[in-house]
Amino acid sequence: MAPTHHHDGGTNGRAPMHVRGVVLPDDEERDVFIVDGRFTFEPHTGGETARDAGYLLPGLVDVHNHLSLASPAGDDATAEERVRASAAEELRRGVLAIREPGSPDRASSALGPGEGYPRVFTAGRFLAPPGGYFPGLAREVPEGELCAAAAEELAQSGGWVKLIGDYLGPDGRFRANWRPETLAEVARTVHVSGGRVAIHAMIGEVVDAAVRAGFDSIEHGIGADEDAIDRMLAGSIAWVPTLFPGGAAAFEGFARSLGMPDDEVRRMSEHVDRWPSVIAAAAESGVRVLAGTDAGQGPHGMIAHQVRLLIEAGVDPERALAGASWDARSFLGLPGIEEGAPADLVVFSEDPRVDPGVLEHPDLIVLDGRPVGGDR
Repeated sequence: MAPTHHHDGGTNGRAPMHVRGVVLPDDEERDVFIVDGRFTFEPHTGGETARDAGYLLPGLVDVHNHLSLASPAGDDATAEERVRASAAEELRRGVLAIREPGSPDRASSALGPGEGYPRVFTAGRFLAPPGGYFPGLAREVPEGELCAAAAEELAQSGGWVKLIGDYLGPDGRFRANWRPETLAEVARTVHVSGGRVAIHAMIGEVVDAAVRAGFDSIEHGIGADEDAIDRMLAGSIAWVPTLFPGGAAAFEGFARSLGMPDDEVRRMSEHVDRWPSVIAAAAESGVRVLAGTDAGQGPHGMIAHQVRLLIEAGVDPERALAGASWDARSFLGLPGIEEGAPADLVVFSEDPRVDPGVLEHPDLIVLDGRPVGGDR
């Protein structure tokens, strides 16, 4: 099953446009024309010049975003209102594509450029065993029914399935939700149907089991070690760490709020301390490290901050930017700024590879050939 994009819309109402600037990642200054909602490098006399200088990206991407949660619309709004408000906030920040790896509902599946929202790739509902995730968020299924449930979520999603790989046991310590052989069976089931599968994994043993099972992406991966890097690279498995500010101190406060015992807090805090260096080593080795904010656990519209956190962890600035733009789009099956591609474009006045703070202020935002925002 190829990734699907919802409501791309027709060409009506998209006036020709001309933009000149440094096209990334090619790092070449070019004239770019948008005609009938698509890019072309062939000169076109119609339309106006929207920008004649700057840095051109094929949009920003948040690869881990839960639109239905922590929405600007508030918790009392309907699911449809929540996902639209969240998507609108992301669009305002220049995010033109979103992967939603799991949701308490399926409301995001209808979003797309035809309705004026970013391209959204869903994974249906979170899948967890009974008691295996925060109450009320996941679709809870027994282990023996997991493959069937994964097939059902895949059929209703944007080509993805998301498993909750571990959670707190009755003793307050992290434990695996599924046996390694079950993970391998799920991966085979999803892949045979042409889909991809992601896993929420906090502890090293679950990262290891998912990598060995052939999952397509590891979400969070706080307990990942150097051995996991080699296996991710060999298996072409992406890592979406979803870094958070404050490091171990911030994690300790969160962990204690969940009732974790002191020894587990210390154990996980040690992993959090070394997590940035493992992420940087993974990126340097060639593992595809992608930017995801985990919006829903925190506020929406934070992709620029996630890029900064990756850089502070030691990831090369261009690699960090790629993980929130052209490389993330490629991961989702979307083109960049290419001849004939749908015109998703964000223009910045300065080079975001030099100063990631520039990402906070898009100069021009174009979604599917239509200007939809920007600071000027």
